[in-house]
Amino acid sequence: MAQTVLDIDDLTAPVLDPIQRQVLEHMAAVSVELDPATLIDEAIERTGMDDFGPGDFRPRLEAYAAAVDADSGNTNLNRLIIRNRIIRLLSQRLLLADLLRRYPEIHAIEIESPFIVVGLPRSGTTHLVNLIAADTRRRALPYWESQEPFPYLGEGPDVGGVDPRFTRSVEEHESAKMMTPLVQAMHDRFPQAIEEEVELLDLDFASYVLEWHARVPQWRDFYLGLDQREHYGYLRTVLQALTFLRGPRQWVLKSPQHCEQLGPLMQTFPDATVAFTHRDPVAVIQSAVTMLAYGDRMRRKEIDPEGLVEYWIDRIERLLRACVRDRELIGADRSVDIPFHQLNGNEISILETLYECNGTELTPEASAAFQSYLDANPRGKHGQVRYDLARDFGRTPEEIRARFAFYFDRFDVRAEV
Repeated sequence: MAQTVLDIDDLTAPVLDPIQRQVLEHMAAVSVELDPATLIDEAIERTGMDDFGPGDFRPRLEAYAAAVDADSGNTNLNRLIIRNRIIRLLSQRLLLADLLRRYPEIHAIEIESPFIVVGLPRSGTTHLVNLIAADTRRRALPYWESQEPFPYLGEGPDVGGVDPRFTRSVEEHESAKMMTPLVQAMHDRFPQAIEEEVELLDLDFASYVLEWHARVPQWRDFYLGLDQREHYGYLRTVLQALTFLRGPRQWVLKSPQHCEQLGPLMQTFPDATVAFTHRDPVAVIQSAVTMLAYGDRMRRKEIDPEGLVEYWIDRIERLLRACVRDRELIGADRSVDIPFHQLNGNEISILETLYECNGTELTPEASAAFQSYLDANPRGKHGQVRYDLARDFGRTPEEIRARFAFYFDRFDVRAEV
């Protein structure tokens, strides 16, 4: 069956539909304040709790909110979305602290031999982690759970057995599809899809994820100055709590952030098996900035294609230089490098190698589950976006690729664009 090709010809000068215009116009008159003390008070009121757990997260919260405030290009809609995100993160932090207080045995739970997928955004990490998660012996993080890892006290499944957190995620997904419908073809974060644990790191206000929501170079610099050993330890505690609520103990994880945090990652999960995905950085940047620019029609007052592409060229370079620097921290017996050009169509043999490294039997049941996932999720399932760096961002593939010779020299990467 032929794929639908989607050409977003209004990417940098968006033509909004009536619903999009109405939402932005309505929000333009709304004042959205990001005072950290007020946000903390709202989370306390929402949960009925006031113990945020050990450690002082407040300086990080203040830096997080200040970075968003400094971004004058945000629409009020985006400011509200980020405000709600912060209150949700604070609320979840309170719920986690309460859970740990009531069940201290959570701290003794082992996270056993996880698979961790490490690679650039748009490099096949989502495909690979969803594929591994088809093995029911593995614990994974679906998107709905990444947004609300811990239930509110007294809140349980409805009469149909459906978790209200899942129901809220479905509602949010439907709303997002209405606002930016073509995102589904680029990166569909539907409720059941496996999500990055970077969302859990954000409970500690210590991840790079805010960079995807706003233009926050001052947050990037603050985040890069943090001692991530502490925050990856917090991530492990979150995973222990989630395992306590719903097993099994063997996780499959993934995040591009790990590219620049391989030391803290392996200190936290020393028996992990790491799958590195490698792709032409030009293809990655082209895909990422196109997706971001499309979403910016609702997030930002004006589209800034030149600033957007320059930020992410620099950001991807930082991630890759750190990855090249620290790649040898993980031995060949515990890791696999997977070129993007070998990923599609060769997944089963890759999984055989990964499972051998992990010391886990690749059972007939797991193999059947993998094949079923592959059959149901061909590449371009929701359509193929046509990318145009020169038209939309005024850059050529050659000038971008010249920044990444160090990466092509280190790994088996092929130019795609």
